[in-house]
Parts: sequence; structure tokens; C-alpha cells
Amino acid sequence: MTRVVIAPDKFKGSLTAVEVTEAIAQGVRDALPDAEISACPVADGGEGTLEVLENAGGSVVRVSVRGPLDEQVEARYVLLDGTAYVESARACGIEFVTPSREVALAAHTWGVGELLDDALRRGAQRLVLTVGGTASTDGGAGMLAALGADVVDSSDVSVGLGGGSLARVARVDLGSARERLGAVPVAVATDVTNPLLGANGAAAVFGPQKGASPEDVLALDDALSHWAKALVKAGAVDVADLPGAGAGGGVAAGAIAGLGATVESGFDLIAALTGVDDALTGADLVITGEGSLDEQSLSGKAPAGIAARAGRTGVPLLVLAGRIQLDADALAGLGVVGSSALIDHAPSLDYARAHAAELLRERAAVLVRDWARG
Repeated sequence: MTRVVIAPDKFKGSLTAVEVTEAIAQGVRDALPDAEISACPVADGGEGTLEVLENAGGSVVRVSVRGPLDEQVEARYVLLDGTAYVESARACGIEFVTPSREVALAAHTWGVGELLDDALRRGAQRLVLTVGGTASTDGGAGMLAALGADVVDSSDVSVGLGGGSLARVARVDLGSARERLGAVPVAVATDVTNPLLGANGAAAVFGPQKGASPEDVLALDDALSHWAKALVKAGAVDVADLPGAGAGGGVAAGAIAGLGATVESGFDLIAALTGVDDALTGADLVITGEGSLDEQSLSGKAPAGIAARAGRTGVPLLVLAGRIQLDADALAGLGVVGSSALIDHAPSLDYARAHAAELLRERAAVLVRDWARG
């Protein structure tokens, strides 16, 4: 009997990782009706992580929190084996806003702090914070303020929320936030290596995606510099140049400095919960994929993580994606023995997105039949 492991990420804008896995599984059964299939949808700590965790047996907790521009939003996180997995974007995601100068300067992470606080109230023994897809560039200041930290100007008045306000920071008191956390450990799940400041920092790299002009980027970078210095004065670690601190508009920096968080690979952390490592032992084939397979996929994203595991165990790898922007050499370097892009078999991008499930089923069946013949 052929053992097939299916371990894709989401196809953003089309299907969750769970839905992608189901569609590919149908294609595998079309090609190999007797195959033994291990379904292991994965995520890298970004959007879609909660769905994968729920599929792994986690329970969803829904909470109304303050959104990135103060409106209430219905957010959620997942509890699994005593750990609360909090996705920053559920509280302050870019999907809640239209990118603009106001968003770039004013969006905040207060709601993220509310989610962490709720998890603590429910007795979470560990917090894992995923940080991709935020609308904010506030260095996690709002998150810490929601947990009780004082972020004040030279007159001991709160500077308010949003990255733009951080230029006025003179003093930070983290005592209440750390007391609220107690001995509960915190991990930041990210595969982004950007520091908080500079040309590769939170403002420069992610600010324009949120509506920041070149002038706004400079202002935000300067404001985040004030924030980092104030955190050091408060007795926190210096996060200015720390790899990964710029993730999520710097919310990672706030968690590291304010809550003593460690940084962990988002993919490795989530993959450990899906059973994919055990499933690969003795497998004959593994299939992975994501919406766009490109250069970014090589840096900590799910397909690269699955490819590395397949390579270590000697399992042949097939890749399905909405589009593939890697050349043959790059695919070979990942150990890919067969690949297919949905856009190459659809009349338009819109069609490929709307019919992703059926296209995945068709292309999976073709790839698996070709592999079985080969």
C-alpha cells in the first residue's frame, strides 16, 4: 500500500490549509484508490495558523477586542494542551483597514494584549504569539499597555496609541504587565528575521504595505527608536537590531522586551503539533504547496520546511501551488520531483482562485499518476 503524506499551507484568498489538504487528498484517491493518506495541514505562524491548530485538536476561544483603529472586532485564539496560540492579526490585522497614512501612524496592538489577557484569565500555561499580517507599526506598545504597562511622555502623560505616538515616549514602566504575566512563558512564532529598526526594519519593510509614505517610514523608524531606547531604560533587552524583532510591525519587539518572549520558528512550532514528522517515517510520497511558491517560500515558509523534512527522510516530494515563480534549478534544490501551478491550467487568475479546490484535485491526480508511473 502506498503511504502519502499531504502537508500544504493555505492558498491565500482561496482555501485554508485544511481545505487544500482535503482537495489534494481527493486527487490522490482518484489516482491511487488504495493509498493510505496522512493529512497534515501546516502553517508558518502567519494567517491561517489558527485553522491548522483547530484541526489538530485545539479549541477556539472568541473574544471581542479593540481593533487596530479602536473599533471593536470579533477576534479568536486557540487553546491546545494548556497553550494559548494568539494570532496578532485576529485583533489588529491589515484586513480590518484600508491602507493609508492614518493606518500606518495610528494602528495599534491593544487588542492583542486583550487576547493575551483573556488567555491568562483562562489559565493558559504558555502563550504563543504569531505576528504576521498586522496593520500596526507600534512596536507592540499597545499590546503591553493593554496588559498594564505605562507608556508616558516627559510629563508622565500617556502618549496614546499607534506607532506615530511613540516619538513622544520618555518612560516605560513594565511592572504591571510583567506581574500580570507572572511565570507564564511566551514565545513569538515567526520566520521573519527583520530587526526593529533600519533599512530592513519594521517601518521600512512593512510600513509601505500599511499606507506609509517615505516620510512616514522615516518618522515611524524614529518613533520606534525612541520606543526601543525607552524599553532599555526600563530594564528590557535592546531589541533595536535583534533579528525577528521587526515582525508584525514590531509587535515581536514588544513581546521580547516587555514579556521576555523567546523567538521560535513559526513553521517548526506548528509542524510539531500536526504529526507531520511521525507521518513522514515510512512514507512513500509527500505533497506540499501554498498559494504562491516563490523566493520568499525558501525562507522559513511551509513548503521549504516540508521539503527539508522530506529530504532528511528520503521521501519524494511533489508541489502544488497557485503559481510557481521558482525555476527548475530552485525546485530541484528543494528536492521536488514533480510540480504543477494552477494558473497554468486556468483561463485566468480569478478563475484559478474561484475553482482552486477542483483544480487542486485534478492536478494532484495527474502528478501522482506521473510519479507512480515513473
